[in-house]
This record gives sequence, C-alpha cells and structure tokens, in this order.
Amino acid sequence: MTRALRRLHLLVEGQTEEVVADLVIRPHLERLGWTTSLSLVKTKRPAAGPAHKGGITGWRQVERDVRLLLNDTSLDVLTTLFDYYAFPDECPGMADRPPGDVYRRVEHVERCLAEVVGDRRFRPNLVLHELEAWVFAAADELGLLLGVELAERLKRDVAAAGGPELVNDGPATAPSKRLLAYCPTYLKTSDGPIAVEELGVARLRAVCPHLDAWLRTFEE
Repeated sequence: MTRALRRLHLLVEGQTEEVVADLVIRPHLERLGWTTSLSLVKTKRPAAGPAHKGGITGWRQVERDVRLLLNDTSLDVLTTLFDYYAFPDECPGMADRPPGDVYRRVEHVERCLAEVVGDRRFRPNLVLHELEAWVFAAADELGLLLGVELAERLKRDVAAAGGPELVNDGPATAPSKRLLAYCPTYLKTSDGPIAVEELGVARLRAVCPHLDAWLRTFEE
C-alpha cells in the first residue's frame, strides 16, 4: 500500500529565512517524506495593491497568517522559522519567560504560542537567537567566500559563547550585527545561505541543539 503524502508548510520571517528554508530545510524534510511549501509572513495588507512581506512586528500579524494557513484542512503540520532575537514582547510567552537557561526560555515561548493557537498541527519554532547563528556554525564555509580572518572571528565568538545558538541577542552583538560589523560587504540573503548549505543539515544540527530538537519532531 502506498503511504499518503504528509503536507508541511513553513511560515518564515524574511527573505534570508526563505532562502535557507528552500536550500537547506525543505530538501531535508522532503527526504523524510514530507511534501513541503513555504511562505513569508505578511507584514501589512494595504487597501489597494499587494501585501508587503517579511519581518515580524506584532502577534496579531503572526496569528492572522497562522490561522489562515490552518484553514487548509489538507495541511498536516504548520511550523515556523522566526528569530527569537527581537521577537515582539507582546507575543504569548514572552512576558513570563523563566529565568536562566535560554533553551528553557525559548521552549516556553514556543509552547505558549502553540497553546494560544490551539491546533495540534501547529508546531512553532524560534531560531536561537537568529538564523545568522547557523552562519556562525558554518564559519569555515563562509571563510571560503569572504576570507579566513572572518571565519576565525566567528569561531572565536562561538567558542566564547559555548555554541552558535548561544551567541547572544544584544542589539549590537546579535549574530547578524556581528557579521555586518566584521564584514560590511556580507550579503545576508546570499553569503549566509550559501555557507549554511555547504555545511549541510547533519553538521549544522550537531552544533545547534534547538535546531536538532525541532527537526527530530518531523523524523519521529
């Protein structure tokens, strides 16, 4: 008997997430037997003309897109690729995050998002601390594009933080801010995704526990 295809949709925050999802996450999920699609969060819908896409400014915006997508009864899973860094304070779970371990904090927010939506098909995922943390994991691969010196700086930051996902979320020290400070010519929608694709899912998840836990839910 042929097993029915399982449908999964990725709702992503911006263009960088869209490119990485398409290059790295989607092929991995499809190898597992998922039929995948993806879309960007719509930031606003003007009275005339197309909706603007990319970037998260508030919970109403996210919830609207989530509920619209879940109206599709043929969808088995809806998941997200949003940055934990600068995730709006008004979103469920942000105001009462537990102190201490950042993994517990982000899992708390994800759990609250799922509870508010109240649909078992919704599996929210926030990237610690932002998608550029995955670029830090791919430091050597990025170095082949932009130079060994940049790669060494990224690796020193990862070692000091204790892992790519722990490179922090300060407004001047988040992964994306560091990359631009270290290399003003860095192109986030091309250089980073190319490096992450070259690193590959297996090596990426080996150093990113939160990413690994998210992907495991689709394997189980």
